[in-house]
Amino acid sequence: MRPAIIVSMDSSALLGTRLGEATELELLKIFATSIAIGLLIGLERERHAEASSGLRTFALTALLGTACAMLAEAARAVWLPAAALVMLGAMSIAAQYRNSERRGTEADPGTTTTVALLVCFALGMMVWYELTALAASLAVGVTALLHFKPELEGMSARVTRRDMLSILQFGALSLVVLPVLPDRGYGPHEALNPSQIWMMVVLISGVSLAGYLALRIAGSRGLLLIGLFGGLVSSTATTLTYARRAREEPGQAGTAPAIVLIAGAVVFVRIAVLAAALAPPLLGLLGAVLAAGFVPMALAGLLALRRLPQESPAAALQVRNPAELRTALSFGAFYALVLLLAAELTHRLGSTGLYVIAFVSGLSDVDAVTLTGLRLHTVGSIPAAQVVIAIAVALCANIMLKFALVGSVGGQVLARRCAPGFAASAAGLLAAIAAVQLGVDGAALALRQ
Repeated sequence: MRPAIIVSMDSSALLGTRLGEATELELLKIFATSIAIGLLIGLERERHAEASSGLRTFALTALLGTACAMLAEAARAVWLPAAALVMLGAMSIAAQYRNSERRGTEADPGTTTTVALLVCFALGMMVWYELTALAASLAVGVTALLHFKPELEGMSARVTRRDMLSILQFGALSLVVLPVLPDRGYGPHEALNPSQIWMMVVLISGVSLAGYLALRIAGSRGLLLIGLFGGLVSSTATTLTYARRAREEPGQAGTAPAIVLIAGAVVFVRIAVLAAALAPPLLGLLGAVLAAGFVPMALAGLLALRRLPQESPAAALQVRNPAELRTALSFGAFYALVLLLAAELTHRLGSTGLYVIAFVSGLSDVDAVTLTGLRLHTVGSIPAAQVVIAIAVALCANIMLKFALVGSVGGQVLARRCAPGFAASAAGLLAAIAAVQLGVDGAALALRQ
């Protein structure tokens, strides 16, 4: 609890305001936390010779923020933090102006450092107002933004005009169109909810976009990063790309299996993230099934990576921006179709219909059937076990598709190198399906008895 402040009615005692129930040790912890936040941000700025503010300035700024918040509450002077913030900004701008005059017109104007100082002051205030965890998290984020300036500039340089246009289009559709879409069901079984469908499009495209931007930053800096981020964007596209390169470029024949298997393993993590966001109670059972497929494929990918020479060539992966309007709309239409068919077949054929649509859909896109299963389970249409089995069936179908691509496009050599990982992963999923189904049958038998 932040210490309660008792203000004396005697104005002469204002500067000696007692801080209620707080002990000196508790107050010292508050200010120590504030100083630590300032030192964290200041440490990054200290590394840059052109920055006029460093360790001491940022630590003192955070301390000033906490002290101003405390005194403002004690004296009931709400203007005090605002006045201090204005003075701090003016002093920082003056210092930056003086430095720019001394170093010439080409010097960095220091706008980033000035803004960072103001943010540091605000974080110091947040510490006083019991927002310590949030302030510390934001301090880490601010430090990361400052530290990764070269990488962010490199990413910006790699983002093309077409990429930027598609991101803006998608942002407009997400922030403008999504709020006005009707949040109610249409069609058979009221399975088509425009707001829910587009929300899933936003979610999937957001995850894929994060991987796409990370891939832009990473470029060809490592096989592991290419496999991880490629799988986050599209494991099927990554598999097809490197299968083709393994056939056309002999230098990629050794690296392709590692990238293909790592990208395939990322799919399991991606599905776990979706389940955690949309249906947390399902994550326990689904996580065990996903682990049965993830562990063999991930181990096979890491083993293939370890067998490679230390400086293996890593060609950059070029994939389509998942935030493009056409890509987003295509996924939305496909997801709506899968959702409609799953609802209808489940109504007519029960779990068999769901598994059929899961297998067929998994040959093209695992995300759509995953979202469909989670959606139907959330509204109470199908039980948890059926959702988990359907997702596992879709993953098995997807593994079959990727292995077919590897063999037909990449050739027999690549297929032989990828086969153990794919086969072990599929076997793990099939064993998990059998275990879940056995549990369902056992529960049904117990109920009948």
